[in-house]
Amino acid sequence: MSLKTFQVNLSNLRPWLTLLVFMWLLGSLGLGWLVNSLLIIVGLLLVAPIIAFLGFRLWLQRNLVSDRCPVCQYEFTGLNKTQLQCPNCGEQLLIQNSHFQRFTPDGTIDVTATAVEVQSQVLEE
Repeated sequence: MSLKTFQVNLSNLRPWLTLLVFMWLLGSLGLGWLVNSLLIIVGLLLVAPIIAFLGFRLWLQRNLVSDRCPVCQYEFTGLNKTQLQCPNCGEQLLIQNSHFQRFTPDGTIDVTATAVEVQSQVLEE
């Protein structure tokens, strides 16, 4: 290692060494609380994005639903407790309990039952 390389490396450390000396002086003057608060703020700035990212991943794992459209059986993904449209057939769907259901507005009767045979009587006149 040559002297020039050492000087270049030392010049890269100069701002960090200056910060360290400044914090040491503040601590020696009885302002340790200021140094501690600055360290806490820097720590929070470094840790908060990591916690937010992990929290978002956990929320996404719990709320992302992959299912088939009840009309055309096309498989796609959506968020739980939302309303969306099937990209294949255009049917309005509602996601509840991790399954896709057809969206029926209030007052609409959605018939899904099979046909039932009813016996008829002939009326004589």
